[in-house]
Amino acid sequence: MRKSSLLLLLLGLVLLALAGLGAAANAEPVGPAKGMVTMIDLGADKCIPCRMMAPILEEVRQEYKGKAAIIFVDVWKNPEVGRSFGIRAIPTQIFFGKDGKEVTRHQGFLPKEAIVAMLNKLGVEK
Repeated sequence: MRKSSLLLLLLGLVLLALAGLGAAANAEPVGPAKGMVTMIDLGADKCIPCRMMAPILEEVRQEYKGKAAIIFVDVWKNPEVGRSFGIRAIPTQIFFGKDGKEVTRHQGFLPKEAIVAMLNKLGVEK
């Protein structure tokens, strides 16, 4: 490979890296909703178990609207969020109490019944 081609390749990689850093710096912070029980589902749009959970999350979000916050974050598109929560596998669901402190987390597919049971355990009624 010629020096000029190598330099162009390196320059392109540096520009891509800088663009990614800029996106991370402008990303909205993700965390528990203030004063509300929150479930954050960290997954990816293209992950099969995550896709299986998507309609469940939407149902729970609608059923508990105003009573609990149900948040989905695609960590393949927003890797800094996954790192900030220290996740090791997707999907990972993290439940927070009204005080904003983490109560529990689960890795893998989580059925609606288990989500509802945890919300109830944290004091959220339909």
